[in-house]
Amino acid sequence: MKTAIYGMTKTQLSEWLVAQGEKKFRANQIWEWLYEKRVDRFSEMTNLSKQTIALLEEHFELAPLKEIIVQEASDGTVKYLFELPDKNMIETVLMRQEYGMSVCVTTQVGCNIGCTFCASGLLTKNRDLTAGEIVAQVMQVQKYFDARGLDERVSHVVVMGIGEPFDNYDNVMDFLYIINDAKGLAIGARHITVSTSGLAPQIKAFADNGLQVNLAISLHAPNNEVRTSMMRINRRFPIETLMEAVDEYLEKTNRRITFEYIMLAGVNDRRQHARELAELLKDKKKLAYVNLIPYNPVSEHDQYSRSEKEDVLAFYDELKRNGVNCVIRKEHGTDIDAACGQLRSKQMKKKKAVRA
Repeated sequence: MKTAIYGMTKTQLSEWLVAQGEKKFRANQIWEWLYEKRVDRFSEMTNLSKQTIALLEEHFELAPLKEIIVQEASDGTVKYLFELPDKNMIETVLMRQEYGMSVCVTTQVGCNIGCTFCASGLLTKNRDLTAGEIVAQVMQVQKYFDARGLDERVSHVVVMGIGEPFDNYDNVMDFLYIINDAKGLAIGARHITVSTSGLAPQIKAFADNGLQVNLAISLHAPNNEVRTSMMRINRRFPIETLMEAVDEYLEKTNRRITFEYIMLAGVNDRRQHARELAELLKDKKKLAYVNLIPYNPVSEHDQYSRSEKEDVLAFYDELKRNGVNCVIRKEHGTDIDAACGQLRSKQMKKKKAVRA
């Protein structure tokens, strides 16, 4: 397969061009065509020579994603199922927020983290996405606006789709540098959030990257017993190890961390769990922010159900009473395949049924 050109940072592209006998400044021209004019073919880059265009066409892929399904919800959420050149499929979601247009991107084909409530992990990891395939998701959504004549731009990105971002660390970092670049998509670092299930070494590395990108931790439980039952990763990085990495990150960056907490009826949504969570975060209250997430049921994980509204509110009140900053996440796309990975999982099942 050819390389997705969207995965080249400007420095990488400059170095590659020079190695091919091209002028270094060509990288700036190419980036302008890619991210400002958003062309669909190399042949549209009219200030490049035929030789340069042929070189790009020989080595790079400009459109690595094929649109398979687009679901539009009544609240304006749009969910995309894309096919990659190797026929693997991924999901991307556009969420219309009060503060702008936010895109949730996928970083892996499948997931090996093994969260027992999650649709993303129903199909094990096939491979990592390249940086170019991750950038292409944002570009595809931006071109969705362009094609409809909408004066909209992708203003926010969350790296929370299928896969564990920090299990694909180098490609995710290149992706962040590309979309944050002022000559690229120019998405502000503070408008970008990366979520991890708790890979402690990568959290420590992320503290040293120099980007002001937001970090979210998928915590989902206040103690090891409950968290291990929900998330296999907790066996490798138990809460004590995770919090040690979090402390190092906070010390180095002094930046707020969001703790994601999915609400599961009778599993992690009791007042006692809220008190345990408050105790766990007591020395981090100034920089800790808890995001309580309503559960989107997954048929394959029928052992879990959504917490009752009164239990979510009681949990929220208990956290607030203990001085923890928290919010109940607003839901998006509830009238389509809302849970991350559901659309892909359904399509894969259909393919298997047809082959059978």
